[in-house]
Amino acid sequence: MKTAILAAVLLAAPGFLGAETPPNPNPDALRGGTFQVEPTHTRILFAVSHMGFTTWYGDFTGASGSLILDPKNLGATRFDIKIPVASVSTTNATLDGELKGPKWFDAAKYPVIEFKSGTVIRTGARTARVTGELTFHGVTRPETLNVTFNAAGNNELTNQYTAGFNATGTLKRSDFNQSTYIPLIGDEVALTISAAFVKP
Repeated sequence: MKTAILAAVLLAAPGFLGAETPPNPNPDALRGGTFQVEPTHTRILFAVSHMGFTTWYGDFTGASGSLILDPKNLGATRFDIKIPVASVSTTNATLDGELKGPKWFDAAKYPVIEFKSGTVIRTGARTARVTGELTFHGVTRPETLNVTFNAAGNNELTNQYTAGFNATGTLKRSDFNQSTYIPLIGDEVALTISAAFVKP
């Protein structure tokens, strides 16, 4: 009897068996068009040397932006990401408050970090090098990101077509008039962006 009940439950709930269609990592299947940043699952991580002893990490959330994607002609692809500075988090509430203050990021004066893509060059089946303009702490400079396509498909929880990418890069914070405690706190900052884009 128990076996029959269990079988009925499993047949009635195919998702329990993983019957949903998984995201597709094949870039040839990627749909083009206009996408919007999905902020809940988009994270921006930064890492910096802390006195040479350890690497200190923090991240930003609540990003917004758009992606105009042409999989057949990556050179025509464009995207921008806006990051609210006040969302910075390091798991240390005291440090978070300092980072938002005038000695560091100065969120009140410079509330948004923004990256706007420019040149997009394919470097592999699922990778590209993107050079664009990064605006941070009142300074706009060219910076380069190495982007990897993760997968795309229908999000079974939201029923939205979603495309996911990772991007990495490095910058010098002193280039953006942010030199607090250099060299005790490192000048070079490593960035990792994990971005989800959805069809509106």
